[in-house]
Amino acid sequence: MTRFAILDQSATSQGTSHQATLQQTVEMAQHAERLGYARYWLAEHHNSPANVGTAPEILCATISAKTDHIRVGSAGVLLQHYSPLKVAEVFRVLSALAPGRIDLGIGRSPGGNPATVEALNRGARVKEHADAFRELLGWIGHSDDDPGQGGVNAFPFGVDGPEPWGLGSSLSGAMLAAELGTPFCFNYSHGTNFHLAKSALEAYRENFRPSTRCPRPVTSLSIWVLAAETAQEADYLFAPRAYWRVQLDRGKRGAMVPPDVALSERFTPQEQARVDEMRGYSIIGAADDVADRLRNIVTQFDVNEIVLATWTYEAKDRLHSYDLLAQRLISAS
Repeated sequence: MTRFAILDQSATSQGTSHQATLQQTVEMAQHAERLGYARYWLAEHHNSPANVGTAPEILCATISAKTDHIRVGSAGVLLQHYSPLKVAEVFRVLSALAPGRIDLGIGRSPGGNPATVEALNRGARVKEHADAFRELLGWIGHSDDDPGQGGVNAFPFGVDGPEPWGLGSSLSGAMLAAELGTPFCFNYSHGTNFHLAKSALEAYRENFRPSTRCPRPVTSLSIWVLAAETAQEADYLFAPRAYWRVQLDRGKRGAMVPPDVALSERFTPQEQARVDEMRGYSIIGAADDVADRLRNIVTQFDVNEIVLATWTYEAKDRLHSYDLLAQRLISAS
């Protein structure tokens, strides 16, 4: 049976404080648990006025303490900025506090512009991503590999470590997850690489090496989704996201604006083509149509799980989107 999950990127809106945005993230997770979603992932972005969830590990701790059974995790920790040992310690502590519920998604993205990356890595030795990921798996007990740090251990002991996930939007990311024997989630909402999803997932399954914690391939697809009562309403609610993307291309970064403000903006033909491209790798529409399209994607890509990412100007519209899809995809399953 296909599972459905949520990726919360803690998107901000004009007129809403960053503190309130983070509180909405926590409340959204509690609501997702009530609706029956399998897991709730938190994104990591840096120096982004649009996304304020800079520390997914802290959000994981808060959400796991305020929920009962939904899995909670990162999507993902940007490993190039951190010591694998420190990441392992943080997520082993989380696993001790919420046994059997913590996911550790690992991403390769820098998560910010060059100046931000420099500030995050000042004075640090940055390991090759594959080497850092392999070392991390040793620290959390996913593999039998010795991390190679004589006399050093990642505490606490006596608990199962987090479930590691390889995250990616490329063939190389899929191959690394296959080699290391972790579940793999492909980011279909990555605008330049979404067409690689099928081949990447197939390569992952074909090259998968079983591990103790993951004896068979586990696949997931992260998709930007917005469902509403009608297609017209969904288009209206999508406008702030489209406006934000165009503004970003113009070199302007900021929070989402109200739909009416977004719809009043005039786009150039090139900018409209950019928005049309976004719609091509997103699923936006009336709830029945969105649910049918997601079922078709499950069949087309043969995935175990779909992760839904949604931005709306008002939190209530995002909640309603998740409600509508849960009624059609979770309650009916």
